[in-house]
Amino acid sequence: MNEVASVAAEVTPYITGAVGAYGGAVLARARDEAADATVSLGRRLSQRIFGVRGDRGDLPEALEDVVTDPADPDAVAALRLQVRKMLAADPQLVADVLEMLAGTRANVNALGERSVAAQVINAPVTTGNDSPIRP
Repeated sequence: MNEVASVAAEVTPYITGAVGAYGGAVLARARDEAADATVSLGRRLSQRIFGVRGDRGDLPEALEDVVTDPADPDAVAALRLQVRKMLAADPQLVADVLEMLAGTRANVNALGERSVAAQVINAPVTTGNDSPIRP
């Protein structure tokens, strides 16, 4: 998979999350300070890729289809394709989007024998042969 397709695939869930939260206002300039980081990033990515529009501005067809039915896999695939085409046409857009995504990537390392690496652990973890934790 080339870089543009990979970036488009990485960006699409953020955009669909923002569409789910903001609906047709995803490209409006107004900001919602209460939005979580993922939705906020999705909105910023949407606005950078598709441009900022007024509250009544027409959405690109691919975004409008996701607004209408965010769970439709065909609409999401069409959005991903549109994003990929826009990225392929503009190297600066790719650079800007990658910069926006850079802060979202976690770097998790495990050092030592039987160590565990995870971004978040919400349950006991053991790596020993005689684990004291029982199901």
